[in-house]
Amino acid sequence: MRRGTEYGRSMQSILAVDDSVSMRQMLAHTLRQAGYEVVEAVDGIDALEKAAERPFDLVLTDHNMPRMDGLALTALLREQPGMREVPVLILTTESDPQLKAAGRSAGATGWLLNPFDPARLLGVIRDVRR
Repeated sequence: MRRGTEYGRSMQSILAVDDSVSMRQMLAHTLRQAGYEVVEAVDGIDALEKAAERPFDLVLTDHNMPRMDGLALTALLREQPGMREVPVLILTTESDPQLKAAGRSAGATGWLLNPFDPARLLGVIRDVRR
């Protein structure tokens, strides 16, 4: 997979998708502090457009968003040849087992509950990137 570089070191790129400005800022701050390159998207449609422009190493998306939710985004990303194997994590306040099953069916790699614990989030990202 393509990796960005900053100051000569390899970085993994993450597409962070959430309609909440404050949540995107918290995610981006946490991920950048850990050394990731972060591109932010405001909803599923914005994320699809950004994923069509360049590759990402991981997608972190909210579920409940206007215009296109995280499940629809995940399913559409999985249809794109370059995104079939890219981990997609859904970060949401929703904990319904049926919704989690729908996430797996759509192609999600994992489901994390919000509010997120930065250390746990980074640990899960490291685990799914191996």
